[in-house]
Amino acid sequence: MNAPERFFLPDMQASPDHRQLAIQQVGVKGLRYPLALIDAAGETHPTVATLAMTVGLPPEVKGTHMSRFVELLERERPALTLRDLRQMFAEMLVHLQANSGRIEMRFPYFIRKTAPVSGVASLLDVDAGIDVWAEPGGAVEIALAVTVPVTSLCPCSKEISDYGAHNQRSHLSLRVQLRADMTLEELVRIAEDEASCEVFGLLKRPDEKWVTERAYDNPKFVEDLVRDIALRLQAERRIGTWSVASENFESIHNHSAFALIEGRNV
Repeated sequence: MNAPERFFLPDMQASPDHRQLAIQQVGVKGLRYPLALIDAAGETHPTVATLAMTVGLPPEVKGTHMSRFVELLERERPALTLRDLRQMFAEMLVHLQANSGRIEMRFPYFIRKTAPVSGVASLLDVDAGIDVWAEPGGAVEIALAVTVPVTSLCPCSKEISDYGAHNQRSHLSLRVQLRADMTLEELVRIAEDEASCEVFGLLKRPDEKWVTERAYDNPKFVEDLVRDIALRLQAERRIGTWSVASENFESIHNHSAFALIEGRNV
């Protein structure tokens, strides 16, 4: 059977455009696709990513070839490292004949954790993302993002109450533009270390006692969370620009507490 390209059908996307307006980003969005990522220990993490893949379009070209983005994903490739993602991005620019572009992927990422007392293992899901991009004539950039569930305990509530203190689950969102490679696990660890307490998928009663007391001994306002994490990110030489946000889903209010810090390491 003849391949479709042998039919010599007109290529409307490649026809000239006389409006002379460049397009900074054109491509596909909301594309869900199975991917596998490799962690620092060499373990494979299967997931399903939602992708946005775009390129810059010159002013004289009518359109980009949308099918080529999916063709890129359909190429057989092993589980991905950050180096592999950079290579896939370079292939996209060549395949789309572009000098700028962007790949954004968002996906659930599962980390196996061990309970602090019983030692039982379970998976914890975090929302993660990886962005790869390049501007015309610029270097390829890469950024990692995670949203990590943690426990926060209110210092004010602990101080003014005769017994107990209110606590809540919080989401810590970190995004870092890399100068050298880091792992998603490292970002998750930074967030968990600076929370009142980390959370686990599975806990036994001795573990519940441990996490309750750990949070009580380590109270933090939403402001404390972002400041403490910001100090960690500022000290990390592998990071350029960064941001950290915390949303505390208050247990005594019907609204959240929120804080955000952004910065750039020199």
